[in-house]
Amino acid sequence: MTASEVLPALVLSALVRREATVAVAESLTGGLIGAALTTPSGASAAFAGGVIAYATELKARLLGVPADLLAREGAVHPEVAAAMAVGVRALARADYGLAVTGVAGPDPQDGRPVGTVHVAVAGPGDRVWHRDLLLDGSRENIRTDTCQEALDLLLGVLQVNSGEHSG
Repeated sequence: MTASEVLPALVLSALVRREATVAVAESLTGGLIGAALTTPSGASAAFAGGVIAYATELKARLLGVPADLLAREGAVHPEVAAAMAVGVRALARADYGLAVTGVAGPDPQDGRPVGTVHVAVAGPGDRVWHRDLLLDGSRENIRTDTCQEALDLLLGVLQVNSGEHSG
């Protein structure tokens, strides 16, 4: 197994042990997280599905991100990532929602520099965890690193909530 295959397998294993499911809402990654989570065999036991809401309007219409928040802050904001995670969790009726939004480049967006990324996980009890990042590198590196950071955040949430600890 390559390094890029290990993290998704660990996430899926943690979900399966809890008999939990996850759904993803992706913007800048365009489906990379869903693809990573469906690569290991047995993914259907824990992966509910996903929404690629690349257009700002879809974030509101499909995921329930408040239109006033999008108008005020733009699509690249921590509260938008949190609302996307909550929205996809509800839409898919999953135990966890994982969402990413950000700027992969080559140009800034909504006044945010290239590499600005917001990741959020929504879980049981309406809890939301988030990670705000400023990544560097090429567009593809930013997208790939975002995928890894998102899966890492979800794995951390799953481990903390079960009492497990990573090395």
